[in-house]
Amino acid sequence: MGFRWFTRENALEIGGLTGFALNLDDGRVQVVAEGPRENCHRLLDWLRSGDTPGRVDGVTEIWDTPRGGYEGFQVR
Repeated sequence: MGFRWFTRENALEIGGLTGFALNLDDGRVQVVAEGPRENCHRLLDWLRSGDTPGRVDGVTEIWDTPRGGYEGFQVR
C-alpha cells in the first residue's frame, strides 16, 4: 500500500472530504481536499505528523475557493 492509498483512507476516516491524491512526475504527491475547514486541517495535521508511510519532506498548503466536482476521495 502506498502513500496515496493511506492518504485516501485517512481522508475517508476523517469524513466530509472529497478530492484526490496524485503522484507527480518529480516524485511529489499532490493532495487536493475539499470539505469543512476543520476536516481539511485534520488531514494537513496527519500529513505533517510523521505518522505517514514513506518520507514527507514538506507540506505546502494552498487555500482556495472550492471548485467541487469531486466524487468521494480518490487515488489518481
